[in-house]
Amino acid sequence: MDDDVNPNAVIWDVTFACPLRCYHCYTESGRRPAKNLSHEEMLKVADAIISLEPEMITLCGGEPLTIKRIIDVARHFDDAGVKVFVYTSGWAMPAATVEALADVATKVVVSLDGGNAATHDRIRGRRGSFERATGALARIDAEVGRRVSVGVRAPRFGIDYVVVRSNYGELDQMCAEVAPRFPHLETVYFGAVVPTGLASRPSFVEHELLSDEQVAELITPDTRRRLQDAAPPSVTVETTENFEVQMNPDFLARTPSFRPFEIEPDGEVRGMPIYEGTVGSLLTDEPREVWRRVRDRWNDPFVVETLNRIRTRADWAEAVRILDYRFASPEDRRRIDSRPTYRPTAVEGAA
Repeated sequence: MDDDVNPNAVIWDVTFACPLRCYHCYTESGRRPAKNLSHEEMLKVADAIISLEPEMITLCGGEPLTIKRIIDVARHFDDAGVKVFVYTSGWAMPAATVEALADVATKVVVSLDGGNAATHDRIRGRRGSFERATGALARIDAEVGRRVSVGVRAPRFGIDYVVVRSNYGELDQMCAEVAPRFPHLETVYFGAVVPTGLASRPSFVEHELLSDEQVAELITPDTRRRLQDAAPPSVTVETTENFEVQMNPDFLARTPSFRPFEIEPDGEVRGMPIYEGTVGSLLTDEPREVWRRVRDRWNDPFVVETLNRIRTRADWAEAVRILDYRFASPEDRRRIDSRPTYRPTAVEGAA
């Protein structure tokens, strides 16, 4: 690979703390140590990221808004000319937080995983989470409207919907009933659940991972057209199978525009975004050396062989489990071994 290429899909999971207990959580947030850095350490990691000259940074988690000075971290990126995207559950977004975030964020995305409270709260593992998320969206919408009316900087905002088997039938409801509640909403993004983290468990694959047929239907022009027609004209509806994060060797070879770089809360960098295993720290290692190790991981013979065997979504989940166990730390292997069996009749963490 070209040594001069920069990462262009930079994701920083700034914390593993989270008030929710989503049953498909990719990072198992809320169930493991938060691994939060001090503010000074976060700025050091931010400077290391900035040195790699990305166009944008996605701040997520866990719940990024649990970090007390996350706005200051976002401002640090914004001042450096790096676009800031923030992904949040919307659990704790009072008007003051929304206003501060609007000063520094290019786009704010709120997660909604159902067309109604019953479905969303079941998937997210906490009652009231749908009401909290839609309340956050309403406050964002009001702040964007206010800023647009006076001609000042306003962030874009959208809804991110993780599609699993049990909410697949509510996509139209999201477009027709929820999206119209927010006049300045820009996007509704339906993404097939990625079989990583808790979503890689065999029990989850059996009950909630989309079938290959469902994924194929999700991304057809007819489905996209139907959902777009159901949504307000001002809202762009997108659907995706999320194939790019599989890190398939052929896809990477023919798609030089996709060069992801994912950082964990403590500054450790994952070798591959959705797979366990880190290759260095932005607190202690030279950033470009860490970036080189990332790209080396993509070409590791074991990685290439494992990913090339994938033919189905279930195969992908198995590949995740194989690669996670191969590259995970002993601590992470213990976490993987202790994952509870998913049971569709029980909601983990419901309260």
